[in-house]
Amino acid sequence: MKNPPKLVLFSDLDGTLLDHETYAWKPAQSALKRLAALRIPVVLTSSKTACEMKVLQDDMGLGHWPAIVENGAGVIGLPDANPVETYSDLRKALDRLPRELRQAFHGFGDMTVEEISTLTGLPKEAAQRAKARGYSEPGIWSGSDKALAKFTSALAEESLMAQHGGRFLTLSFGQTKADAMQTVIDALHAEITLALGDAPNDFAMLENADMGVIVANRHRPTPPLLRGEKEGRIIRTDAPGPAGWNDAVHGILDRLGFAEGQTLNG
Repeated sequence: MKNPPKLVLFSDLDGTLLDHETYAWKPAQSALKRLAALRIPVVLTSSKTACEMKVLQDDMGLGHWPAIVENGAGVIGLPDANPVETYSDLRKALDRLPRELRQAFHGFGDMTVEEISTLTGLPKEAAQRAKARGYSEPGIWSGSDKALAKFTSALAEESLMAQHGGRFLTLSFGQTKADAMQTVIDALHAEITLALGDAPNDFAMLENADMGVIVANRHRPTPPLLRGEKEGRIIRTDAPGPAGWNDAVHGILDRLGFAEGQTLNG
């Protein structure tokens, strides 16, 4: 019997592998255990910092795999995988902007841990990890829409881009989850890829994977039809969050010919 191909799985966290409200991941535990038995890499991808990600990786038993942090701006667990530009470079570029534009953006680097805790609802210890940026800068824009257009244009002159996500405007040097995904694929020599996510900033990652899963999230608008859905390359879950994640992963492993207890990716 022919062995299944070497699979690498990429997964968003909030609203996908983590419950939207409780942040629980235990409903996905059986699929995670099956993936571990098969030694299939599970690469977490998120807006979280390296400090935040390492805590989650260790909790889930995934600390030996790479992870994509800060929405693709960086990769942990792979030597020489990160871009030359760092958070320090970003902050210097931000401070070179015209004063009236710079003052309208209040980034995490401008805030205390207490301010971040109040703004995000995170406990102070978690807020400290969120503040430990490596490559990108979330913040609050307090200016007008017209000024935001000028701000975005000024950022572009510094090779920076701004992306809205939830309540924050996040600045980075432009590397996306999909870009970082390709770095990991090359490093792990993946033959086939599976990506799971629930939000618009995951869609490029899903479309670039061989197989994609849109995980249901009742707190978001229904996503548009993605490239690959008509062909069945991208599917949608019925159950939300980690329960939907669990069902989808089991189903795809079955379809690919992976069996419980096999060890194929060593």
